[in-house]
Amino acid sequence: MKEVMAVIRMNMMGKTKDALAEAGVVSMHAVACLGRGKGLVNLALLEGAEKGYEEAATQLGLGGKLIPKRMISIIVPDKMVKKAIEILIKVNKTGKSGDGKIFVMPVTDSIRIRTGETGQVTLDGA
Repeated sequence: MKEVMAVIRMNMMGKTKDALAEAGVVSMHAVACLGRGKGLVNLALLEGAEKGYEEAATQLGLGGKLIPKRMISIIVPDKMVKKAIEILIKVNKTGKSGDGKIFVMPVTDSIRIRTGETGQVTLDGA
């Protein structure tokens, strides 16, 4: 089992959820979050700030501005990891900075609280 965690653009959540569900991954967690990558500086804002334009300086900020994102977490059987990643990339890739990141981590067990079942039987697509 693996946890596939992705940080994506807020406006891509609906499309991502639908595409994963269509592939058989209907269980997930999603939370709103703030973050940034190494990012690219908007050169027009930088030039405006250097020229003393207050609006540009305000938008540029003093440091790396945190951007609203959505973080989703899905736990899938090993056989579904590649498919989940392919879907996440296909739906969220625009080719522009800020498309997001995907992280894959091992999961040692899963327990369904209601029944006490353990292991892969508790997962979608198991």
